[in-house]
Amino acid sequence: MVTSDRLLTTTRSVRRRLDLDRPVPLALVEECLRIAQQAPCGSGRNLAHWVVVTDPATRAEIGEVYRSAFERAAGSRRSTPSLDSARYLAHRLGEVPVLVLACLETGGPLPDGNQAGLWGSLLPSVWSYMLAARARGLGTVLTTAHLAGERQVAQLLGIPPGVHQGALIPTAYYLGDTFRPATRPPLEGVLHRERW
Repeated sequence: MVTSDRLLTTTRSVRRRLDLDRPVPLALVEECLRIAQQAPCGSGRNLAHWVVVTDPATRAEIGEVYRSAFERAAGSRRSTPSLDSARYLAHRLGEVPVLVLACLETGGPLPDGNQAGLWGSLLPSVWSYMLAARARGLGTVLTTAHLAGERQVAQLLGIPPGVHQGALIPTAYYLGDTFRPATRPPLEGVLHRERW
């Protein structure tokens, strides 16, 4: 098992290195989701729901919604390594063995105004799922491009009104094992003590 610090500093967004050919046992995904359920949530109310998609035809349909939304958003932006990696995933998403959708049940429409507390009850669970997956040899990436077609995906998967998708997490074994800490700005440049 990977140490906590190593896990936290080497869990990368895996797009190009997802093994599209190796099946992922559903029991392994469920084990990661059980861990994700233990994440902190606002007011102790866990409103998270998970939709796990393994059917090839359904994954392909979601992949098409995602690709179309991604291409509309990316448009003709200049090529960069990050954009190229995201574009690669957009064109291969339907081939990823497991797609996990993290959803939030509110029972109605999303409230107006600041929703940080609401999404703060879901996103820690998503990150916990991704860490648990990484510790078990699975690669993931938190994606949201499909949200431009959220209604289409909801209809495809039978997600009821009052349940809102927050993230789509492609999940597969990863290829290679060269994960390392990412380049980030020095803390001194982004840390503000007492005031900005």
